[in-house]
Amino acid sequence: MRRPTNRPPTPRPAFTFAPALALVLFTLLGVSTAADDWPGWRGPSGNGVAVPGGEPVTSWSDGENIVWKARVPGRGHSTPIVVGALVVLTTADEKAKSQSVMAFDRRTGKVVWSTVVHRGGLAAESHKKNSDATPTVTSDGATFFASFCHRDSVRITAIDSRGRKRWSRDAGAFTPRLYRFGYAPSPVLWGDRVIVSSDFEKGFLAAFRKSDGGEIWRTPRTSAHVSYSSPIVGRVAGRDQLLLSGREMVASYDPRDGKLLWSTPGTTKATCGTMIWEGDVVFASGGYPKRETVALRADGSKEVVWRNKHKCYEQSMLVHDGHLYAVNDNGIALCWRAADGKEMWSRRLAGPISASPTLAGGHVYATNERGTTFVFKADPERYVAVATNQLGDEAFASPTICGDRIFLRHASRKGRERRETLYCVGKK
Repeated sequence: MRRPTNRPPTPRPAFTFAPALALVLFTLLGVSTAADDWPGWRGPSGNGVAVPGGEPVTSWSDGENIVWKARVPGRGHSTPIVVGALVVLTTADEKAKSQSVMAFDRRTGKVVWSTVVHRGGLAAESHKKNSDATPTVTSDGATFFASFCHRDSVRITAIDSRGRKRWSRDAGAFTPRLYRFGYAPSPVLWGDRVIVSSDFEKGFLAAFRKSDGGEIWRTPRTSAHVSYSSPIVGRVAGRDQLLLSGREMVASYDPRDGKLLWSTPGTTKATCGTMIWEGDVVFASGGYPKRETVALRADGSKEVVWRNKHKCYEQSMLVHDGHLYAVNDNGIALCWRAADGKEMWSRRLAGPISASPTLAGGHVYATNERGTTFVFKADPERYVAVATNQLGDEAFASPTICGDRIFLRHASRKGRERRETLYCVGKK
């Protein structure tokens, strides 16, 4: 997962014939995908890596390389997803007490539809870095699946490509007693099911049919701890594994039936970042109350490949060509060799950072809470700065990169007024 906060404003370009035609085709067919889609939290690979082949820009500002920008009403920390002609995100209106899913035209930024999913029932207590719309939407190309905490429960809603609700159901309670910091995990798709987690004292992992929301399996995750990481399914050690950290362990479940495959003590009580993997090794990090990053053999042997005392609490990490790239809460960028954990380099950027980094075109894009995005090369030999870019003055959503386009959700404050903006960054 990741943790939250907000901002932004802005205009929308004219709805020209070409994008209008694309939207009509999208609506008529119900399914329209592109090779470079970003269909859920952590992207097409689940590892925060964009589809190869794109050439996204590395520098921008409010007056440079902005293709379009669109006002996002309300507040939310979910990362935008991109599916076919649509850019989709969640938001919450704290005054109206509503939670919504919104779709924007990928080419113009025009609002295509906005669907109110819930009214009332927002969290009574939450961390200042969280929001009532933090989980990222996921999609199979035909349907969008959104999860919110509503009336102390995790609720999943399926929405079609026209913005119409197909079904909605209560997945289970989220009623932590120890830390009431709000809900954050994003749903993940696997085969015919959507999987959600609720990690608190009486938590669970559960899978539901994409077609109608019927429950397929449920696995308890009970402990004295509260954690915030999103589950992810990766192809590791020759099989699909449902990976989740937190509660002082790193665990793998079978996505077919929810049964525990293996677990190993590791990280810490609370984690927010989503696990990553390469080959037969998985990587996880946590930050409360202690610091630890760990690499584990995912073949069931429970072998600890290496561990260190660094923490990436809010953020997920990246793995690329045998090396881990990470940014921590304090704004320090790090590179470790995946095989043995050797630190290759570290460099102070500027914190705090809550968003997760994204890799595209051989560059790492890392955004801090002040709306600054640092771009550096994915070079294990040394830190190579490429650009430092500013939009607004607040950001908690991670960069989404599809081909030559970067989608950023930032916010700006003017006095007491706070406005969120969705930006499409690239060469016009």
